Amino acid sequence: MAASNFASVMTARFGGDKLMALATTDGLTPSVRAVNAHYEDGAFYIITHARSNKMHQITANPAVALCGDWFTGHGRGESLGWVCDPANEALAARLREAFAAWYGNGHVNEDDRDTVILRVTLTDGVVFNHGARYAFEGSLSEGAVGEAD
Repeated sequence: MAASNFASVMTARFGGDKLMALATTDGLTPSVRAVNAHYEDGAFYIITHARSNKMHQITANPAVALCGDWFTGHGRGESLGWVCDPANEALAARLREAFAAWYGNGHVNEDDRDTVILRVTLTDGVVFNHGARYAFEGSLSEGAVGEAD
């Protein structure tokens, strides 16, 4: 499967508001929670609070796992900072659109500088599409996508 085909499957399935399971660790203790995520260009984006347990855990250990809708993968989490930071302007606009169903209902406080964008850059994963299993390892932006198993 070519990288462009993999990207097309991921964008079609996750390029909007998608409920995902996000796993982190606190020492040796794993934690899993449901998050709303949006996929684009090899990463999932999540609006969250900088002082949440997930962000504390990612700061200590950025290795995370994601699972949802016939996809499972690993990645590296990092805060991109305040959602309204000028450096995040274009991305924040896309996320407001992707999360439009709930973004403006009081769940997100853009005035709070601890409201941040979490980016999970994928490092490996498996996605199933129409009966085929596709695995990748490495950087999606570099086209390191494995063939269907």
